[in-house]
Amino acid sequence: MLVVVVGSVNADLVVAVEALPAAGETVAGGRFARWGGGKGANQAVAAARLGAEVAFVGAVGRDEFGDDALRQLEAEGIDVSAVARVDAPTGVALIVVDAAGENQIAVASGANAEVTRAIVGAALERLLATRTGVVLLGHEIPAEAVAAGAEAAAAAGWRVILNPAPARALDDRVLAARPILTPNASEAARLTGEDDPERAARALRERTGAPVLVTLGAAGALLLDGDAAVRIPAPAVRVVDTTGAGDTVNGALAAELAAGRPLEDAVRFALAAAALSTQAGGAREGMPRREDIAREPAGGA
Repeated sequence: MLVVVVGSVNADLVVAVEALPAAGETVAGGRFARWGGGKGANQAVAAARLGAEVAFVGAVGRDEFGDDALRQLEAEGIDVSAVARVDAPTGVALIVVDAAGENQIAVASGANAEVTRAIVGAALERLLATRTGVVLLGHEIPAEAVAAGAEAAAAAGWRVILNPAPARALDDRVLAARPILTPNASEAARLTGEDDPERAARALRERTGAPVLVTLGAAGALLLDGDAAVRIPAPAVRVVDTTGAGDTVNGALAAELAAGRPLEDAVRFALAAAALSTQAGGAREGMPRREDIAREPAGGA
């Protein structure tokens, strides 16, 4: 079974500092690195490293960042034949990470904003025609493109996951595909007006009739499947950088569901993968491979 990720791809420009800057403050003495990024591309990498067959649908510019982005995805074994080259700069994320692994991120969407309904529709018409699997969607591309992905997946009978990050109004056309929603706690609150994760999850489930997974950072996640809400802990690790942890959850979840795993088992696996991913700098550097999940995460609390 195939995982098709429809989403964003960026170049991540990362500065590691002791403490995050306040508004108007300059923090000196940082260390710079450049990584592949974009929530969609990160999720595709996470799924591929965990053994899934993955195709990515999105857009990059006709520039060096775009060339590098495609090379990096191809090196992970990801099918990039449905990535459009457009006349806009490849997306860029400026990331500051502190000593505790917390981050601040500013994104210039660039080519991601040029992903159209036509691009997504044509790609999925080809990719979904003879296979079954999971379509993973995200909010870092335009709403029309996300809707096209959901509609095509539903028509083909594929399972849909929507990672509603960044939080924005949920499109009824997407909700009609009964996606598994995977917001973090703050996104769930923005989408529903409910600060309590369980109440937020129940409000979201009323709109989809499908399971909801609210990720809670180091506290793990809340899974609402039917009427039962289950809190699932995350393994304790020594955190270096949380950038990409949520993307790892989503990519791992898609990979496990595509492999036919039960939902709660898939969530537990995804949280273990995400915990491991925080033990290295950069969104993708710590993303584990399947054999790593069999070992208890090292480092302790």
